[in-house]
Formats: sequence, C-alpha cells, structure tokens
Amino acid sequence: MTASPAASNPGRRCPVCSRPVEGPDHAPFCSRRCADVDLQRWFSGRYVVPGDGEAIRSDEEGEE
Repeated sequence: MTASPAASNPGRRCPVCSRPVEGPDHAPFCSRRCADVDLQRWFSGRYVVPGDGEAIRSDEEGEE
C-alpha cells in the first residue's frame, strides 16, 4: 500500500483557502468546493500558462 501525497505530507495546505489537506479525496485541495473554485479560475482565464503564443499563431495560419 502506497501513501497518498496528502498523507505523506501532513503539513500540506490547500492552494485555494490555505486549510490543511486531510486525506486524498480532493488532493491537493481540502474539499470538492476548493477543487471547483480552482477549475472555475482556469475556465474564466484567471490562470494563464505563460508562453509566447507562437505555436497558436502558426496553427491558425495553417487553417486559412
């Protein structure tokens, strides 16, 4: 039996609300609510993966 990431690091905190993460059910979040809040932030564009956008531009040029 392998230990879950939350179990192996008891001091781990939820990245959304900073509460302790207890158990692997919603890791790395403390609850389903915090997992959903994080997902909504990605969907709304609040989180952005850095990059120069060249790959996207060259794909769009090929579709013309």
